[in-house]
Amino acid sequence: MPVYGRGENVRDWLYVEDHARAIDVIFHNGKDGDTYNIGGFNEWKNIDLVKVLIRTADRVLGRPEGADDDLITFVTDRKGHDMRYAIDSTKLRDELGWEPSLQFEEGIGKTVRWYLDNQEWLDNVTSGDYLKYYEQMYGA
Repeated sequence: MPVYGRGENVRDWLYVEDHARAIDVIFHNGKDGDTYNIGGFNEWKNIDLVKVLIRTADRVLGRPEGADDDLITFVTDRKGHDMRYAIDSTKLRDELGWEPSLQFEEGIGKTVRWYLDNQEWLDNVTSGDYLKYYEQMYGA
């Protein structure tokens, strides 16, 4: 798992279904012309996220915790790479009542299990086969 720099970059993380639910809430209840930021109120350093992913996958696969920590590889960071992306979803929460439904690690667990349960889909994405679909649908 390549990690930029020392993994100190910070990002705000959100479970995908919570993101989709936020879009639905904004579509149905938001004010026309207003802007709503969607975030998880959940900032993590990249290295900490990677360690949670590995720990979760190890647990789901029945491996000892940390068995796959050696998969982490630190790579040179991109020039000008932002150290922190922050999203303030306070307006969305206060005006429309939306907030994430899952605790972060619960969402990570569901995400890891989905990928493990959908190996054929993952194989198609990592092999590049999905590009054939786009070529068929939209041309080269």
